[in-house]
Amino acid sequence: MSDRPTDLDTKMQQTDKLQALHILETLAARASCRDFDGSCIDPETLQDIVRDGVQAPSSCNQQNWHFIIVTDQQRKRLAHEISGGNHHFAECSALIYLCFQKGWTHGNFSIVQSVAGACYHMMLSAHLRGFQCIWNAGIGDQNRLREMLALPLTFDVIGALAIGRAKPSAPDVKAPRRPTEEIFSWETFQRPAASCYPVKAADEYPYGNIRNDHNPFAEWDPAAWSWDQIADFRGYSVWAKSPLGGVYVSRRQGDALNAEHALLPTLNDGSRIAEIMPWGGTSTVALLKRLPSQAHISVAELSQHNISFIRERLSQEGHAANRVRFDLIENGRLPHATSTLDLVVLPQVIEHVPDPQALLDEVGRVLVSGGHVLVSARNLDSAYGDLWRATESLAQVPNQGPFRPCSAGQLAQWLADRFEIEEEIGIGAEATGDAAVLRGDSRHGGRLYAARCRYAG
Repeated sequence: MSDRPTDLDTKMQQTDKLQALHILETLAARASCRDFDGSCIDPETLQDIVRDGVQAPSSCNQQNWHFIIVTDQQRKRLAHEISGGNHHFAECSALIYLCFQKGWTHGNFSIVQSVAGACYHMMLSAHLRGFQCIWNAGIGDQNRLREMLALPLTFDVIGALAIGRAKPSAPDVKAPRRPTEEIFSWETFQRPAASCYPVKAADEYPYGNIRNDHNPFAEWDPAAWSWDQIADFRGYSVWAKSPLGGVYVSRRQGDALNAEHALLPTLNDGSRIAEIMPWGGTSTVALLKRLPSQAHISVAELSQHNISFIRERLSQEGHAANRVRFDLIENGRLPHATSTLDLVVLPQVIEHVPDPQALLDEVGRVLVSGGHVLVSARNLDSAYGDLWRATESLAQVPNQGPFRPCSAGQLAQWLADRFEIEEEIGIGAEATGDAAVLRGDSRHGGRLYAARCRYAG
């Protein structure tokens, strides 16, 4: 709370202040929803929401914006397909496509900023009317959208606002916000080091040269990041996808997890297991299906935000809250006592950490003699590795954080230096399209490399 005196001309009567604070608290409770029930909203109400939206300020008051409301079910299904799989595009009551007239952007993309302001006004209007919504920039191919919307070449789409009513089972969570003291300062720039992410050295960083699919300044090497920076990045950006049961798991991803988990050692109800930095709980859900019902499981993550997300994901998947314990990793040290675990699972984690060998040393520290580690990693020496070098690594750092694929041969050597490799496989002969299990001489050529190792103590 500011300790500055209130300006005399902005003082409110007590009743007005309470009313204003109530409105502000109501607006602050708005949360994004990705799980709609598909029920209809009256067309006049949708028009009113747009009407509210355009009360937002517009650059030079030219109002070079346009909003296309899509409610037809067939068009929404097409929108879902074009977006690349945003399921809520098909399930929401209405999509409002956010468009602007090109040639009138002015300085600093002011027309685009105007559309963004109008979009948020619509979100607040929908929220106050009792609806849920989510704004999306990931709308898919512009040419296909242009055809679907009959959009002239002089206009572009910059996003879509999905509006509807949440299913009763939808996660009732709001993504975390940074503490206010982290995101503002007086007079000059001041910000905690953990929330200032590494970039490649350059004389300047013109934002007009940065796109999601091409960012020449993105620093993908986790060795250039501190543990605190990685924890901060993953702790907030992991919330980019709501923790819905059964969502964001492709068939290929599911098949790959099954192949990894097929390497699990024999376990019993008393086994003590830790999973390290799982992917928002996706791998945890798959792992729990394989483990004995009474096994003791610790999920170790870098941030309480990750933990809150995974808790909700497990709840959505129907897993009892008391089945998993959650622990925080601090500065790369695993939160487990020495020689206490029977199994450590590293689900495509090695490539995400500043010092992979130090993490493997930590695994050896916490395992009992005869304990096991199950490791998987994206393989640099594969068709996927070639794709990563040529295309993926030129883009923006993904929501799961910075990473560099590991050479399967190098990772196998690191494991052999510390453990006894009992079984190793490759997964996926192609760059992106399959989850074939590779053995023998081809095991180090798969998109993923996975191994089960025993710790001799």
